[in-house]
Amino acid sequence: MAYVLDLHTVDETQLAVVGGKGAGLGELSQIDGIAVPDGFCVTTDAFRRFTAEVPAIEEWLAQLARVSPSDRDAIDGVSAQIRGALQATALPDELVSAIARAVGRFAEDAAYAVRSSATAEDLPTASFAGQQDSYLNVVGEASILTHVRLCWASLFSERAVTYRLHNGFDHRRVQMAVVVQRMVVAEAAGVLFTADPITSNRRVASVEACFGLGEALVSGLVNADTFKVRDGEVVAKSHQEQPALTDEEVIRLVAIGRRIEAHFGRPQDVEWCLAEGKLWIVQSRPITTLFPIPEAADRENRVYVSVGHQQMMTEAMRPLGISVWQLTAMAPMHEAGGRLFVDVTQRLASPRTRAALLQIVGRGDPLIADALRTIGDRGGFLPALADDGPDRPSVVFGAPAEIDTDPKIVTGLIERDRDSLAALKRDIQSKSGPALFDFLSEAFAGHKPTLSDPLSVEAIMAGMQAAWWLGDHLEEWLGERNAVDTLTLSASGNVTSEMGLALLNVADVIRPHPDVVAFLQRVEEDGCEGPGFLEEMAELPGGRAAQEAIREYLDTYGMRCVGEIDITRPRWSERPSALVSAILTNVVSFEPGVAERRFQQGRQMAADKEREILERLRALPDGERKAAGTKRMIDRVRTFAGYREYPKYGIISRYFVYKQALMKEVDRLVEAGVLSEPEDSFFLTFQELREVVATHHLDVELIRRRRAQFADQVALTPPRVLTSDGEVVTGAYRREDLPAGALAGVPVSTGTVEGRARVIHDIAHADLGVEDILVTTYTDPSWTPLFVAIKGLVTEVGGLMTHGAVIAREYGLPAVVGVPDATTLLHDGQWIRLHGTEGYIEILPGPGPGNGASHS
Repeated sequence: MAYVLDLHTVDETQLAVVGGKGAGLGELSQIDGIAVPDGFCVTTDAFRRFTAEVPAIEEWLAQLARVSPSDRDAIDGVSAQIRGALQATALPDELVSAIARAVGRFAEDAAYAVRSSATAEDLPTASFAGQQDSYLNVVGEASILTHVRLCWASLFSERAVTYRLHNGFDHRRVQMAVVVQRMVVAEAAGVLFTADPITSNRRVASVEACFGLGEALVSGLVNADTFKVRDGEVVAKSHQEQPALTDEEVIRLVAIGRRIEAHFGRPQDVEWCLAEGKLWIVQSRPITTLFPIPEAADRENRVYVSVGHQQMMTEAMRPLGISVWQLTAMAPMHEAGGRLFVDVTQRLASPRTRAALLQIVGRGDPLIADALRTIGDRGGFLPALADDGPDRPSVVFGAPAEIDTDPKIVTGLIERDRDSLAALKRDIQSKSGPALFDFLSEAFAGHKPTLSDPLSVEAIMAGMQAAWWLGDHLEEWLGERNAVDTLTLSASGNVTSEMGLALLNVADVIRPHPDVVAFLQRVEEDGCEGPGFLEEMAELPGGRAAQEAIREYLDTYGMRCVGEIDITRPRWSERPSALVSAILTNVVSFEPGVAERRFQQGRQMAADKEREILERLRALPDGERKAAGTKRMIDRVRTFAGYREYPKYGIISRYFVYKQALMKEVDRLVEAGVLSEPEDSFFLTFQELREVVATHHLDVELIRRRRAQFADQVALTPPRVLTSDGEVVTGAYRREDLPAGALAGVPVSTGTVEGRARVIHDIAHADLGVEDILVTTYTDPSWTPLFVAIKGLVTEVGGLMTHGAVIAREYGLPAVVGVPDATTLLHDGQWIRLHGTEGYIEILPGPGPGNGASHS
């Protein structure tokens, strides 16, 4: 059992013995040409020997394990007891002797840095930076012993305990070593990031420097000189009168950083100091906040656009979900950080396709379009492609395509899709084992043509183009900016808006039965997961009718869920309790028959608006021609606008069929003991699961690694646009017409309302009322049932043609989407004014004199 180890004899394989900082410094000292100050590590064996002198610590650790991360009083109380006990306990003689021998190798008056080195510290996915203590200029054996004990005690500071609780680290499993290092007399010191911490660009290094010790810089006590270095050249700098480093020293430092980065295989946060012209490295830890870069077969410059921001699902996906989406998607997709991206480099670089790309992306998310425009305007990054045609929008953005305005086109497409789905359900029943995977591979290949069916695409584009035509021409002719929002109210055939209204009808069945309502309230409070509560409910008075109403709803919409593009997400049929909160809101907030009344009211408002618009147009010069063209576009938008939601419904319907078949195989693997639980299968790709089904052999360690990786990916924030350099390029709204403090977004559904902001991340716990404005990250179709019970909508993600925007217009719900950081900048319960016509949100001091009434 070693209590002390020389720093230069350890490496990263000994993390459990010398902690993250000690292992990192030891590993650094093994790299040729990297100067690391001499020192030694007081090991975790020494820490365990020391804490054995404090028997009560086990009881205190058990108490900490039961504390909530939010219970600051409990954390402060228990951690203070542990620290006090450790600081009052004498070091065993054998530890004192071992440390004294290590100190004796150096000069008696040498100064040391005594630094904490926990086993959960400086890790690739959690740096724990600043959670434990470090001490500088410690001189003498007695002082070193005192400060070693202080470092051990700092493992139980309030901030360190809270950090571990939030990040799921077991207090008992985290051990503390201590690094004792000779201090160098620094002329300058600071921090080097081998990737730009602002933009995440891996090719740009960032150096911060100050005179003297770097501790003042890290603590924020002094202003730093800053340097940006790209490809061995200082490309930007900002410094005080006299810079702490010369450009040559900065370039030399970055070269050292690149060697460290190459050794560890990932970007690094490096602490350094300069003494007598020599650069010393005193710490290097991985930068844990960078979003990963999609892998590519070559080193060419690439531009990637987030699929999640277009599909309204920005959360991390598990490997099975990613692989199935890749196998069924039309375009090649690249994975990074548990998210999917599309490579748009060629389309952005080509003069022929750039404008079309920017327009179509801008309709979905203007911030993506602005970021792409920024990259395109830079020069030098994109490949130089020949100008093989005029810089023009794609045909889809020209005049509306010529297609008959015939409802039979839509009904025919839907019938054809339903027949195809019925055939899939029939044929898959007889498939199992490897034959199932062969069948699914063929089904996936057949799935793709349904996404690009020419008539289906033409019908979707007909509705979209007609809406854009109306928006442009009615603003030009009549000054009407958002008339199309009213003209599309209660358009027929919108399967997503019908889904929200259908849940109102479910509430109508449940409302007359108080025992059922009370039962569902208990289900909501208890957080019931599976569908079993439906059977229990059926035993209550009125319960059978309620059960039948919910099951009928699930028969039509049960394949949906939040994040539905990920096949591993639990569907409503698998977890119907996710709908209970919305059902109860409808029971309380509405009278019977409201669904039909709302639909008919919307239809009447659209008809009235159409008459008004046509009358005003006929009074204009050339009015009959303008009115006739507008009438054609109104008919077209009302015929085809609703169909836009159907293809996604069809895709998700197929996904549920695929999932049900796969889960039968997974259940067999669990019964055979190959998988410990069904969810293990979600951490395998489709091909890997196929292999496990065929061989009954599972790499358990792979599942463990994938679970840990997924937990890390969940915490990442995916960028809208990412380059192959790792640069996160952000777009902006270039507006100067907003009130002070207003939050800008995309106006997608007209109207101005005031109400209470309700920041919601999970629809299963969405306690909403009629005065509430829903604020959330994104809304895919599964959020639609909430739209009927709220006053307005704000999302962080989205654009004019995303699902939430389409349904908001369908319901006449004022909405602003694509508001960066809305769920952070707006607080639950805050009173806000939403400008759905102009596209911004104001924060108000409280309810106005109108008690939050809507106004235009």
